[in-house]
Amino acid sequence: MSPPVFRFAPSPNGYLHLGHALSALLNADMARASGGQLLLRIEDIDATRCRPEYEAAIYEDLAWLGIEWETPVRRQSEHFTDYRAALARLEAMGLVYPSFESRAEIAALVAQRETQAPWPRDPDGAPLYPGDAKVMPAAERARRMAAGEPYALRLAMAAALALAGPLSWGESGAGPNGETGIVAADPAAWGDVVLARKDAPAGYHLAVTVDDAGQGITDVVRGRDLFHATSVHRLLQALLGLAAPRYHHHRLLLDADGRKLSKSTQSTGLRELRTQGINAAGIRQMVGLA
Repeated sequence: MSPPVFRFAPSPNGYLHLGHALSALLNADMARASGGQLLLRIEDIDATRCRPEYEAAIYEDLAWLGIEWETPVRRQSEHFTDYRAALARLEAMGLVYPSFESRAEIAALVAQRETQAPWPRDPDGAPLYPGDAKVMPAAERARRMAAGEPYALRLAMAAALALAGPLSWGESGAGPNGETGIVAADPAAWGDVVLARKDAPAGYHLAVTVDDAGQGITDVVRGRDLFHATSVHRLLQALLGLAAPRYHHHRLLLDADGRKLSKSTQSTGLRELRTQGINAAGIRQMVGLA
């Protein structure tokens, strides 16, 4: 039996904070305890926000915490062909369609719908896609894409669920309501999610699914804020014929107002804490690890 493979996957769009430290240290601890490997992935698809100095700081901060990882590091910006290939497979199955509404137009559509009744939201609180692009004639789609109009490529959720059937995952952590053990997936709660955009070869859901499979990840250890997103990832794994990892969603560190820590919060940034003389052992205590 092969040893388990864990991963820590930060985005280089800011400096790491205590919440990142908790996740990275948990991954490292669990990999060490199980005789497994810890891989590092740099999620840098968003070229407008990701910067080389933040990526360099990630390596520096993790080394300061005493965390070791396998090389080479996977950088998403070097794997666009992988995402395009996965997207092409879903398109060939008839599960992908373009929508052309801007965010403002989607908000207006939702407001219009809500004059009649509340419009459904996804688990993150965003409204489900309210448009009718799914029934747009193929010739019109092709014309608008050829004209260079911005678009989002969406998963036709109902058709995808009909193909995949019921799904679940193994959870050794806990969801927001204490869900653990074998958890029933509910991808429909997300509606027709965005898989990619004209200017981005993959959104989060598609990229993380392809990356985890590409790196051979067996154990995904991440924050509880991503618990519900696992439903979409399980659906994409089933559609693409990819292995399902084990999942462990851990507690979140919150600020004084009860909100998840942000990269803009200086007081919890690892670099700021280091300048205050706090060492790696002190960070472990601050995040509640022995």
